[in-house]
Amino acid sequence: MKGVLMINLGSPDSPEKKDVRKYLEEFLMDERVIDLPKAFRTFLVKGIILNTRPKQSAKAYKKIWWKEGSPLIVLSQRLQEAVQKQVAVPVELAMRYGSLPIESGIKKLVDQGVDEIMLVPLYPQFAMATTETIVVLAEEIRNEKYPDLSFTILPPFYNHPDYIRVLADSIQEDLKGKDWEHLLFSYHGIPERHIRKSDITKSHCKIDKSCCQTKSDAHQYCYRHQCKETTRQVAEYLELKEGTFSTSFQSRLGVDPWLQPYTDQTVARFAKNGMKNLAIATPAFVSDCLETLEEIGMEAAEDFEEKGGEKLHVIPCINDRPDWVKVLSRWIDDWALAEIDV
Repeated sequence: MKGVLMINLGSPDSPEKKDVRKYLEEFLMDERVIDLPKAFRTFLVKGIILNTRPKQSAKAYKKIWWKEGSPLIVLSQRLQEAVQKQVAVPVELAMRYGSLPIESGIKKLVDQGVDEIMLVPLYPQFAMATTETIVVLAEEIRNEKYPDLSFTILPPFYNHPDYIRVLADSIQEDLKGKDWEHLLFSYHGIPERHIRKSDITKSHCKIDKSCCQTKSDAHQYCYRHQCKETTRQVAEYLELKEGTFSTSFQSRLGVDPWLQPYTDQTVARFAKNGMKNLAIATPAFVSDCLETLEEIGMEAAEDFEEKGGEKLHVIPCINDRPDWVKVLSRWIDDWALAEIDV
């Protein structure tokens, strides 16, 4: 029997400082998030970051928290419930961090008689700190507790025509009738060293102006290439003119170099240069969350206006849009019923 486990990032149980601290500790101690030697990672996270960041993050979570709970969790649950209504196999939801752990999701499926699971990381692009950490943990759980269980991993869908169509249509629909001068595609940032660590060729990813456009086997694990390719294909689908769109990266942490250009600096520069109406899409996220609702929808919008802009329009994530539900359900059915690659 087959089943599906959809997996997203996760969220604190509440926007209170103690729950935010607990969540951040689990998240930041993941060796694929902060990929430093354990002793140094422990000192950095528990000795420095957790003494200041939980209070700041709790304030941010309180700004966007819904009556039903964390927006990320609520929206992910809506997606899971909508997909379950359209497919013939059981579908469960898990989070990499916090409540709804992956182990519990696997157990729920096994208890229903499932012996083959399709893991669906809800990330369009591959990264060590997202897809890889999900798959590694799921495989550790299987090897330890469910050795007869088999996995199929939904590959990154950053360039899948169905996903590009849904994303592009969502952007077009949201911008209809609105004035905008530029469309910024803002993706979650990662340290540059993550790109080099994921380079299976060990030589291609130079993080320059040409490597992401030069064909290479490294691209199947290159987050930077996949983000740029999502932007390129959506812009092509929407027939956007050169110069009216660009890519940036948000949410950096620490002093090491992260992927550039940085979203906050890009937004400020646009405003200072006289731009009045800026639109931002966030295609690294399937579900709206702290990074889209607060970091972009509140902080970036406020900064844009303070620097001279008039309106920063944030395009919602695809969340549980009916066309996205239909696409995801079809991918699952293709795997469950037809035994073909998704």
